[in-house]
Amino acid sequence: SSGAKRKKRIGILTSGGDSCGMNAAVRSIARVSLNSGCVPYAIYEGYQGLVDGGNSIRQLGWEDVRSLLSVGGTSIGTARCKAFREREGRLKAAKNLISNGIDALVVIGGDGSLTGADFLRAEWSGLLDELIERKEISKEECDELRDLTIVGLVGSIDNDMSMTDCTIGAVTCLHRICEAVDSITSTA
Repeated sequence: SSGAKRKKRIGILTSGGDSCGMNAAVRSIARVSLNSGCVPYAIYEGYQGLVDGGNSIRQLGWEDVRSLLSVGGTSIGTARCKAFREREGRLKAAKNLISNGIDALVVIGGDGSLTGADFLRAEWSGLLDELIERKEISKEECDELRDLTIVGLVGSIDNDMSMTDCTIGAVTCLHRICEAVDSITSTA
């Protein structure tokens, strides 16, 4: 060990139904991470990408998020993931986080997505112990990654999350509804 402080690696995923503003959130997280000396990673296709690993987890640079502000939905994708609902799927996800050195995860999604993040948080230590026992990762690999930081950002056009004033996507959704109603009124 050279004694140099290890850079925090932050995984970013969008999950569940996409909503306007998810791309802006991904861009903001990536750029703040880079400005703070951290290393951001995009996890493509939500929890499915976390389970699949490989090319579904890619480091982000400043230019990778350059044109995301004006694009709706989520450019890093989202998918339903049955595998993550099972412990075996969460084991694969944990292994992929460890193998990429990711020690923080930002989940942008609705109730189901954030519930999945809470499952991962609750089981994290046990998942790592099981992976070590199975000899899929070494104890040394996860020594610095024992504490997984998880941040949830509510991305939902429904604006129905308790304790949240306004969810990512809700304002744009309401604006579009108002535009449509105004158009109907003037046409009628």
